[in-house]
Amino acid sequence: MTETTLPTPGLRSTLRHLWQDQRVWLASALILAALAVFDTPQAAESALFAGQALLKTAPFLILSISIAAWANATGADNLIAKAFTGAPILMIGMGALAGGISPFCSCGVIPLIAALLAMGVPLSAVMAFWLASPIMDPSMFVLTAGVLDLEFAVAKTLAAIGLGVFGGTVVHLMMKGGAFADPLREGIGNGGCGGAKIRAPKPVVWRFWTDADRRAKFGKTALTTTLFLAKWLTLAFILESLMLAWIPAETVTAALGGEGLLPIVTATLVGVPAYLNGYAALPLVGGLIAQGMAPGAGLAFLVAGGVTSIPAAMAVWALARPQVFAVYIGLSLTGAFASGLLFQLWTQLA
Repeated sequence: MTETTLPTPGLRSTLRHLWQDQRVWLASALILAALAVFDTPQAAESALFAGQALLKTAPFLILSISIAAWANATGADNLIAKAFTGAPILMIGMGALAGGISPFCSCGVIPLIAALLAMGVPLSAVMAFWLASPIMDPSMFVLTAGVLDLEFAVAKTLAAIGLGVFGGTVVHLMMKGGAFADPLREGIGNGGCGGAKIRAPKPVVWRFWTDADRRAKFGKTALTTTLFLAKWLTLAFILESLMLAWIPAETVTAALGGEGLLPIVTATLVGVPAYLNGYAALPLVGGLIAQGMAPGAGLAFLVAGGVTSIPAAMAVWALARPQVFAVYIGLSLTGAFASGLLFQLWTQLA
């Protein structure tokens, strides 16, 4: 009896770990498998579409991967520490700028923010960085320019920095009124490994290839980033192919196209539950714009989804007190709507 029941927990554990580690690849495979059973021609079309789209974006992928690996190998991300010194208003501006252009990965931002808050850096400056960071980074800029266009990439960068400045300023004014005296939840430590970048920033080694450890770090980061981007973009392109095949352009145009405030409001609210991943969302938005989605609505979707996506929101909830979380969400939605509205006005005037 024991011998026949022991493998079951082991199999369950293996399947659970497989799903946790490879769920994005498995989701793509399951979609294609289901299509092969129920709609064979569409399965072939979706696979071909995804492959061609990956080849088309390959130059931008290579460049974005190189940027991420270079930043990690040289230690250029340590320069972020310099953004959080000086007067409060200056710190807000620098925090927003650093968040909008920094090469931090999503897993590195949270311990860094915990370290900043635990060290007494004002929440206003941290909030500026916190809001801007999920929206844009150098790799995202390159891919946005490749998948959408350069104008959209610049607009998204300005939206990230603008949202950071707006959010940091609002929090600064609230703090002057006595709010957010203790923003961290009880039990949050000093930031772990992320905090080391602020407590004792190391010098940047631009000639990283002369150091074996840094060369290894470059290779490891490049491989990790390649696998990360490949799995998310493959899933995104498959979903985009289905969206183009199954969602009538008239439906998209009616819901998110045209002029006025309603498409931008709708895109802002839809971006929260529908967002997949910053990289995966790009081709989806590109497909929607091709079907009639207003550019301002597309930007609002990307900004709102990036800041309020489930992983980002859960991280904020786990780290900060509920009132900080509520302000974070409110600032995100307000800033996303404003960004979309301004971009829409710009495209109409241009």
